[in-house]
Amino acid sequence: MNNELKILFLGDIVGKPGRTVVKNYLAGLLSPENENRYDFIIANAENASHGFGLTEKNHNELLEYGINCFTSGNHIWDKKDIFTYIENSHSLIRPANYPEGTPGVGYRIFDVSDTQVAVVNLLGRTFMSPIDSPWDFINKQLPDIKKTAPVVIIDFHAEASAEKLCFARYCSEHGVSAVLGTHTHVPTADEKILNHYTAYITDAGFCGTYDSIIGMEYQTSLKRLMTNLPARFDVAEGSVLELNAVSLIFDKTSGCAKNIERIRLIDSEADI
Repeated sequence: MNNELKILFLGDIVGKPGRTVVKNYLAGLLSPENENRYDFIIANAENASHGFGLTEKNHNELLEYGINCFTSGNHIWDKKDIFTYIENSHSLIRPANYPEGTPGVGYRIFDVSDTQVAVVNLLGRTFMSPIDSPWDFINKQLPDIKKTAPVVIIDFHAEASAEKLCFARYCSEHGVSAVLGTHTHVPTADEKILNHYTAYITDAGFCGTYDSIIGMEYQTSLKRLMTNLPARFDVAEGSVLELNAVSLIFDKTSGCAKNIERIRLIDSEADI
């Protein structure tokens, strides 16, 4: 019996261009003819609807593409209908370090290929809005999760690279299989395995328009940065799209990460 678990993690999906490039990529990846298939697919979807938040329509659309679990972040509340469906979704999680009583759940455990996989979402605190401690979550809740799930994957949605790496190093001492950074939308080239156990990357990047400011339109981004005045960000449009992700392999029994590889795809023939 194969004791390896292969998982794909897609970086922040930004608007319709992000949904399109993910759809195109997964259509080929999940075809019956493709032998290089994944056991489980995770995607950060907090920017999937018009660049901010996730509507129920887009949630269901992304499920149809073959994504098994959606992580999120500080923008998950930006579409009002999130409050009407988050409690009913079996695939979506919000950051676990929101205060008690926040709608939704901060982690889920999935049955995957004869083992259990826990997917956790946490927010960082450096340069971010005040939030409960992610370190406390590891200390207080991770031990119970590990009793059920040997494979634990954390989407750490944070701003500061040092906080991400330090948090991941701490997690590697507590049996976390992977800490994958999101939020900055810029793919980093520092994928590694920490302490011979935990797969890590500072940021997985984003899925969206290639000629953009981290997925957003240039002119509105420029105006806001030059004037420091409020301006609405719009999702960038363009015929060239990019997809950023990481491919991961874990030992099913121990939860130990065996490999992490970056994926970067430029799609110049996308029809959006």
